Amino acid sequence: MPEESLYRLREDRAHRLREDRAHRLREDRARRLREDRARRPERVTTLAAARRRRPVLAGRDKLLIIAADHPARGALGVGDRPLAMESRLDLLDRILAALAHPGVDGLLATPDVVEDLLLLGALDDKLVIGSMNRGGVQGSVFEFDDRFTAYDAGSIAKMGLDGGKMLCRIAPDDPATAGTLERCGQAVSGLAGLGLMAMIEPFWSRHVDGAVRHDLSAAAMIRAISVVQALGTTSARTWLKIPVIEDMERVMAATTLPTLLLGGDPGQAADEAFAAWGKALRQPGARGLVVGRALLYPPGDDVAAAVDTAVSLLEES
Repeated sequence: MPEESLYRLREDRAHRLREDRAHRLREDRARRLREDRARRPERVTTLAAARRRRPVLAGRDKLLIIAADHPARGALGVGDRPLAMESRLDLLDRILAALAHPGVDGLLATPDVVEDLLLLGALDDKLVIGSMNRGGVQGSVFEFDDRFTAYDAGSIAKMGLDGGKMLCRIAPDDPATAGTLERCGQAVSGLAGLGLMAMIEPFWSRHVDGAVRHDLSAAAMIRAISVVQALGTTSARTWLKIPVIEDMERVMAATTLPTLLLGGDPGQAADEAFAAWGKALRQPGARGLVVGRALLYPPGDDVAAAVDTAVSLLEES
């Protein structure tokens, strides 16, 4: 057999062995996770109490946080894949790959995902932000009624998390907005009273043909920021999470609060999205990125490479 063919044969065999080993590790991890869920639920609180925590910035100027709270609103789609996030084990594998990167600072997720990752031992020395209001299920008639159905301030403190995140969509044509604003204000006050970060994700939104649409103009984002940064009895612990849009210099001038940039779902236009993030990260007040689908389900499904790109943007900004 020619030497080149023999080399390829050995490489193929080594690749198959690596793939088989990785598959066995994933299967074993899934089995242990399911056993813990069924037989040892008390491990969740034990591991939460023992989790190694870190300061928010911890010597960094900018953060990279992985967002994984979309499924709780029934939002499972990524690009042209309407059920991309249907497999919980696949989602966890992707989050684990992202969290393994030393440039990733933390996780934003609902209790179910946080607890899976606690049981998998993936959250030491990471920031963990608990997602709070997921009641506005995507596509529902009550989508603007963003009830607090997940974490509250007390449970975030009890679990030793580092803060709470809330979605605050302001819809002038929907009376449910008033309740959302009130509950978000109460959450900001509750978190601040416990010394915890309150992360608010604001949008100026409306109904269009029965669906919720966000106004992503600079004027609308400035208006939304102006409303939400005044929520609560203090803004001392409030951070913003806002999308990257046109005229970010003008948008960022609307606040003095620390601001994380929302990655969103760029679809196949990932290169354009990364370029826009890099430009926005150079704005005063920009403290990093909160990205979910763009890094967990990138074109080509190479999570590590997508995270590398995001980390490089932070380092260059």
